[in-house]
Amino acid sequence: MEPLYKKYSSAEFDENGQITGFRLHYPDNFNFGYDVVDAIAAEEPEKRAVVWCDDNGNHGVLTFGDISRLSSQTANYLVKQGVRKGDRVMLMLKRHYEYWYIITALHKIGAVAIPASHMLTTGDIIYRANAADIRTVVCADDEELCNKVLDASKQAPALTNLFTVRRKHGGFRRLDKRIEGEPEQFPRAATRTAEAIILYFTSGTTGYPKAVVHNHLYPLAHIVTGVYWHCVQDNGLHLTVADTGWAKSSWGKIYGQWLGGSAIMAYDYERFDAAKMMDVIEQYQLTTFCAPPTLYRLMAKTGIRREAFASVKHAATAGEALQEEIIRLFHDCTGLEIMEGFGQSETTLIIGNFAGGKPKRGSMGKASPLYHVRLVDADGNDVPVGETGEIVIDARERIPEGLCLGYENNNEATARCWKDGIFHTGDTAYRDEEGYYYYVSRVDDVIKSSGYRIGPFEVESVLIQHPAVVECAVTGVPDEERGNLIKATVVLTAGTQPTAELAEELKEFVKNRTAAYKRPRIIEFAEELPKTISGKIKYNVLREKDAQK
Repeated sequence: MEPLYKKYSSAEFDENGQITGFRLHYPDNFNFGYDVVDAIAAEEPEKRAVVWCDDNGNHGVLTFGDISRLSSQTANYLVKQGVRKGDRVMLMLKRHYEYWYIITALHKIGAVAIPASHMLTTGDIIYRANAADIRTVVCADDEELCNKVLDASKQAPALTNLFTVRRKHGGFRRLDKRIEGEPEQFPRAATRTAEAIILYFTSGTTGYPKAVVHNHLYPLAHIVTGVYWHCVQDNGLHLTVADTGWAKSSWGKIYGQWLGGSAIMAYDYERFDAAKMMDVIEQYQLTTFCAPPTLYRLMAKTGIRREAFASVKHAATAGEALQEEIIRLFHDCTGLEIMEGFGQSETTLIIGNFAGGKPKRGSMGKASPLYHVRLVDADGNDVPVGETGEIVIDARERIPEGLCLGYENNNEATARCWKDGIFHTGDTAYRDEEGYYYYVSRVDDVIKSSGYRIGPFEVESVLIQHPAVVECAVTGVPDEERGNLIKATVVLTAGTQPTAELAEELKEFVKNRTAAYKRPRIIEFAEELPKTISGKIKYNVLREKDAQK
């Protein structure tokens, strides 16, 4: 059986094999649960879908036959419990393998899946439940998580349909046990491509999370992500390091990968350990790999083992910019280039270093052929090559599959991102003459100091090269003379002591490696940086903290 991406898409390539054109082909009733999962199961029921393990020695394999059967049983049971087409169902399943058949069940029903992190607070859950009218929640086997959901239900009265997996908890029904004995086929629901399939609350660095809804074409739009950026292989094994509550899970743990014929590696760990991660990569012989920049940095500090990546053919990253020094080190240790990409919860992959292209270190890559990408100034005019502008998607002629239409019940936020048929990402970059994009910062994160415009990443890229620095964040502190002073908040490696001498050393380190005006005037040491649930640095929190001093 050929991978199904060939059935639902066509692509054009240049002489080097890099994708230059892409189109999707689909019926109006396309449904990932039936047309991908069940279709593969019908032809190759023993084909691997999910390979899983945890740090306690547990492991196993779910085939497409398993996912098809379990998802149908789950759909049958949930319908009996009142879950209907269009209902919102929150999934808080960490990295548990149950996630894959439960979300497939929701797709079959036509319900809207809301993946969410187990790290949410009770207040976070209340906000989401009320904002999205959530009645049903499925939780991982976590006492603290279940208690937070129960506490939330007291202030969000609609939260009445509560389930766990793996073990029972008071106030919850154990879903994976209740589905036993349910029919192994689920009658096809009458869904349409324009209808909602999945909702993500964006982990923005400012304000309350916004509800982004995608329709049934969202999985197909991720063909570009999985096949042409992750470069998954038919019958291969792909690992994207992400909690299932992140939008990155949709990018790298299900849609484009299964459409490309690859199985998913689900490493169910509680706390990231770089050495253990590399052990898993080596033991299970991964073929493709993707992780956020923070985890590449942690692996680099631990020591990247060449033999761990011996089976890996392709490595990628997204989520925030990755320093060129880490990319070089990873290549020296493994022979692999880390292929960067860029996108948002509101989109699929917008920009990427695609297969067949010549990657440029430090570059996010070239524009995806799915989107008409532009760089514009504050007045909406295209900026010249080499100048910084906001990344926007021009959708005046057609709205591309994979792009959300706005934020649910938030007209103000929708109006900020959608203007006259142009979708504004709020991220800035510049482009070189060959069409490669280089990330600069969020629009609001650019620092103006002594007449210069400085992107935090420019300074962070230098600081991270210092052996004492694990990660850092650069912000501007208001100053009467310079407008803003450059400040670096630094997390040090284990065992390194924060001292005044080290602070001066770091200032000089930057000064000797980049333009003098980018040198931090202030160094502050911290045990950790404030981050969103998806791991992005909250620069606004750092700025607000300084403003209160």
